[in-house]
Amino acid sequence: MNKDQVKGTLEKAKGSLKEAAGKVTGDESLQAEGKADKAAGSVQKKVGDARMP
Repeated sequence: MNKDQVKGTLEKAKGSLKEAAGKVTGDESLQAEGKADKAAGSVQKKVGDARMP
């Protein structure tokens, strides 16, 4: 596993937590931020996957 894969996975996890917290508190902006973080994490992980030989 390379650093982009690790960072992407962590970003996705952070996004999931934000999204869940937003749902619990009813904070739509926090939910949206969580979704954006998850999407960014997915992209970064795919970049890391592409770098793997």
